[in-house]
Amino acid sequence: MALTEKDVRYVAELAHLELSETEVRKFLPQLDSILQYVQKLNELDTQRVEPMAQVTFTEASHPAWREDLARPGLSRDEPLSNAPESGGGCFKVPKVIERE
Repeated sequence: MALTEKDVRYVAELAHLELSETEVRKFLPQLDSILQYVQKLNELDTQRVEPMAQVTFTEASHPAWREDLARPGLSRDEPLSNAPESGGGCFKVPKVIERE
């Protein structure tokens, strides 16, 4: 199934992106290529492939793993003291996404 410009606009809308006509034409073949590749991957027989939790390292050999220990954290007032605006124990931030 080939994608259409309408499909690209729909995906952009889902992602809250506003694309120009030039961008729609640019991304159409790129998105279509990605979906064709995913379709090829879906054709692979994975019946005898064991599920993996970690792709490259076992838990014991992974250098990034460390013991999970409780550490002292910040009180609620410490980070809020640096905020330009706060209230009710929370950061106040300006509204950045407006949907019609």
